[in-house]
Amino acid sequence: MHRIIVRACRERTDHIDYLKKHIPEAEWCFDEKRDAMDTYLRSMVMAGIDPVIHMEEDVILCRDFRNRIESEISKRPNEVIQFFSMRNADLTIGSRYDAGSKFMMNQCFYLPAGYSKLVLDYKNKWSRILEHPTGTDIMFADMLKERKESYWIVVPNLVDHRVCKSLIDKRRSSKRTSKSFNHAEAL
Repeated sequence: MHRIIVRACRERTDHIDYLKKHIPEAEWCFDEKRDAMDTYLRSMVMAGIDPVIHMEEDVILCRDFRNRIESEISKRPNEVIQFFSMRNADLTIGSRYDAGSKFMMNQCFYLPAGYSKLVLDYKNKWSRILEHPTGTDIMFADMLKERKESYWIVVPNLVDHRVCKSLIDKRRSSKRTSKSFNHAEAL
């Protein structure tokens, strides 16, 4: 079983309780500074060089989440895998490779061995930090683009983003949800 690191804001106690109930072995990286990038980078430090499932606390899990996510990883253990998406192609194409430059949202994704360290190294040279200080997914997309890597999107998605206000930016839509997550199979 792969490690799961959840990035979380302590005030979202209902989200945290939900995930602790369904993923009791998860490790937690709590926001300390009201800084999404800091929390993201600290979760990468926690991961070290291990292959890790990274997720945010504002997700809804599919039924049999642990077995289903491990099954997907077993097919591509050395590739970046995204378990949440909001793209129209999810409905027309299904599971697929997508250009790394299109990576978006960090609700739940898998990084193979060594990739969390790559993220940390890349942050030190990322030129768009002032433009996107909370753009953790933008930074990751830029890294994949520079490396000329694609990533795998799992459809139907194994998690959905809860309908709730962003704690990073209140102006963001509260309805940034999956087009393919099956809510009849939610935990």
